[in-house]
Amino acid sequence: MTKCKKKKRQDDFQKVKLKVGKTKPKADNATNINFRTKGINLTEQLKKDANAPTTHRKLNIKDLLSQLHHYSGTVKQGALVGLRELLTLHPSELDQHLSSLLSEAAAVFTDKDPNVRMSATRLLRFIAQSVPAERTSPFFPLLSAHLSCAMTHIETGIQEDALKVLDVLLDHYPALLAARPALLLNNFLELISHRSTGGGARKGQEGKGRSWALSVNPNRNVTGQQWRLTVLLRLGRFLQAVVEERRAEEGVACVSGDMFSVLNGQGGANAPLELNWEELTYRKGGFQVFEHSGAMPTPHSTFKLRPETEPGAGVSEGLGTGEAVRGFASTLVPLLLDVWVEASASDRSKTDSAHLLTPDAMSLMYQVLSILQLLRKLAPQREYQDTLDVWFRSEYLGDFKQHFMKNFPYGNLDTPKQRRKTDPKRSKQSTTIPGQTVEPLALNVLLCQVMVSMVTLSQREGQAQEPDAEWLMPLRGFVQETLSSGAKLSQRHLHTLLETVWRMVITQRSRAVTEDLLQAVYVQYQQMNLNLQTRTLLLSFYSRLYLQEHNHTHIARSRVLSRWLAALPLQLSQLGHRNPALSDRLLLSIQAAASRGNKALLNSLHTHACRLYDPQEGSVVLLPAESQQRLVQLLYFLPVMSQGLLANLSRCCTAGRVSAGLAASLIRIIHLRSSLSGWSVGSQDMTLRDVDYISFLFSTLTGFSSDELATLQEAGDESVLPPSPLSPLSLYPTPLEQFTHHWDVVEEVCHCLETLGSRSQCFDVLQNGICKNLTGLAVVPDSMAAGLLRAVARLLDLSFLPSEPLLRFLSRCCLSLLSLLLTLQQDTASENNHKREAVWGACVAVLSSIPRLLRLVLQSLRVKDLCEEELPQLAQILSLLLQHTALRNHMLANATLLQHIIQDLTRYCRGESKEQWMTDLLYCYSVTMATHRGNLGLRDIY
Repeated sequence: MTKCKKKKRQDDFQKVKLKVGKTKPKADNATNINFRTKGINLTEQLKKDANAPTTHRKLNIKDLLSQLHHYSGTVKQGALVGLRELLTLHPSELDQHLSSLLSEAAAVFTDKDPNVRMSATRLLRFIAQSVPAERTSPFFPLLSAHLSCAMTHIETGIQEDALKVLDVLLDHYPALLAARPALLLNNFLELISHRSTGGGARKGQEGKGRSWALSVNPNRNVTGQQWRLTVLLRLGRFLQAVVEERRAEEGVACVSGDMFSVLNGQGGANAPLELNWEELTYRKGGFQVFEHSGAMPTPHSTFKLRPETEPGAGVSEGLGTGEAVRGFASTLVPLLLDVWVEASASDRSKTDSAHLLTPDAMSLMYQVLSILQLLRKLAPQREYQDTLDVWFRSEYLGDFKQHFMKNFPYGNLDTPKQRRKTDPKRSKQSTTIPGQTVEPLALNVLLCQVMVSMVTLSQREGQAQEPDAEWLMPLRGFVQETLSSGAKLSQRHLHTLLETVWRMVITQRSRAVTEDLLQAVYVQYQQMNLNLQTRTLLLSFYSRLYLQEHNHTHIARSRVLSRWLAALPLQLSQLGHRNPALSDRLLLSIQAAASRGNKALLNSLHTHACRLYDPQEGSVVLLPAESQQRLVQLLYFLPVMSQGLLANLSRCCTAGRVSAGLAASLIRIIHLRSSLSGWSVGSQDMTLRDVDYISFLFSTLTGFSSDELATLQEAGDESVLPPSPLSPLSLYPTPLEQFTHHWDVVEEVCHCLETLGSRSQCFDVLQNGICKNLTGLAVVPDSMAAGLLRAVARLLDLSFLPSEPLLRFLSRCCLSLLSLLLTLQQDTASENNHKREAVWGACVAVLSSIPRLLRLVLQSLRVKDLCEEELPQLAQILSLLLQHTALRNHMLANATLLQHIIQDLTRYCRGESKEQWMTDLLYCYSVTMATHRGNLGLRDIY
């Protein structure tokens, strides 16, 4: 049998048989290395700026930002630390790379490494401390988005670190953070609760906001109660930022229905606003523009020169309407009640100590109450506030009474500290809770405020008071006891208590309740050594409440308010200038009550008026100008002005310690209060006697009291100009500022005297006063002499002939002032121009008004009694009189007397050096006489 030969098939891969001594064949895919290479050097590509700032590791900002994308957490943490180091050493880098820094730092908020997140938070805090909100606002939406991602992250550690980032933004950018509240509010809800998915009975509770339920995460490092406290702390701060941002945008201090908020001087609606357009370009806040240029402003004018933010953004997003606020409150309030019920249930193991709370429970309840109070302030407009309060009352009053009022007031639970071995894990947990220690007083005061706000203002008198009386009684008792204890309260606690008292007084409408509450507040008011803020707060409370008298009969004629008002003038006189701000607040309260005619205050003001208006130590001369003006305005309401008060007021006008304008206002007010003015309101005829009023005007006209004039006669002051033939009186040169002030006062006095009816009778009174009190003076102040000449010229009636003693005294004053004028002309200082013009104008006016006075002046010029140094002065005086147009005719009427004087001067004039002033006098005389002859010739022709 033959064998079949197998056919060999061709294999795809044939194995090469290697033999010893033979060369190994090359593979088909062998690389040919028979080539040569050369390096290419790109000089500009890898070049680094030698001047760029770097860290100690020689890394610039671009290197550090690129390392934030590294997979290693250690590298990213080192980059964040390096960025802080670089920005600390070179702050200019922050301005150049702000966008990159914020975006890269925000991107690692959700990093899995906790050290990286901690370093990112520190870097963000450093940037926030250096960059204002105006420059951060363009990048804030990105920060807010990364923050929302971190708050809703599945990892609990990232959620906890997100709250730290939120703390940084709340510390430095609260307005920017509050501009978009809707998303963050939902994030807060998701941190402590979750949406309920059950049906049936659960759906029927959605009206109560039960679509959310509290959640518990066992993976957290802290207990559920501690975590909720941590979240509620941030939620309270965030809601506070939203409320403040809304107030800033609307431009008023009381947009949330807080009736007492305007008492802190925060009334932004009437405050002057200074605009800087360069700052407003990058600023989000707006300002109100009223129609009709403010002549007829409407309270709801909210025109903006430009949109504040993008459409759909702002506070209106999510909380812009009353329905939106109510919807959010219906979700949050049940959760807050559940939080408190859960916390209180664990603490109430004993019924007899249910009112005693542990520190954690007290902090939690305080945060719950704070958030409830802030929810009320989220009302977008004042008209929605009442509606929101009514809704709160109808929905949650029963729950609040059950959970909050059952064990009121609350206190601390003293738990003995047991010595136990410290657990590192437990200590670490306790340090992560940022809760604050809450005092029982703060908790109880806040609870009073929250519960009293449930009593709505829309209730009529007698309605709904009986059901509320039961649970309001312990609140009222606590408030009265706290205020009446005499203990000094902090400003925050006192402010909250005053708000509570305010609401109780307005809503209860009971005179007995009002008196008891106001008496308790008055105990606080009578305390000594209160700081300015506390004293101002109490003053504002009483003043604001007093203004409600006309709306509430139970407040009208309150004994406590009357006692408080009666004590204000004495307090103002005792306080003086030691605290100008507080004195101004006192004046505001006094002015409000005086304008309403409160008898208790007006009688007290009359009693202490002389002390308040003392020219040396009174409040009217010690306080700032604005307060001085208010004190002067109070004179209009004084029931009686005594003679001593008018004397003090006269010295206040002339002493120069109040402005000339304010002194003029004071004189006008007293003029209106006088029966001689012909203008009166009501029964003000007996405010001041006519004799006292005339005496006041005369004393103010002279500018010096009788005692001061007597002192000038006796004192040998070197500054007093000695008498001479050309200056019969010794003039006391008053300082320029005093002279100018007195001149303005004289103008106002003359204006008042001109309106007193008969000018002849008025001039007769002035003449008798001058002759009786001033004609015997040897030393006269120049301001008084000029003022008297000015008054005589303005008040002189052509039908009245002045007496000879008055004319002789006025001639001496006029000649003495003319001599003083020559001295003033030698002084070329520009500040003396006003005094020179005033003196010359007074002399010309009186000489042109009384021709006989000019003749007496010329008759008193005896050349033989003059020395050689006084001859040129006489010639200059005559030249001045001849050159003035108003006096030319009167000088020509005394041509004979003038000619004798010039002849005597020519006779006594010797020497070539003295010919110039004589030549000038002769020239003036010849020109005057030639003009007179020319006028006569023309008259004869025609």
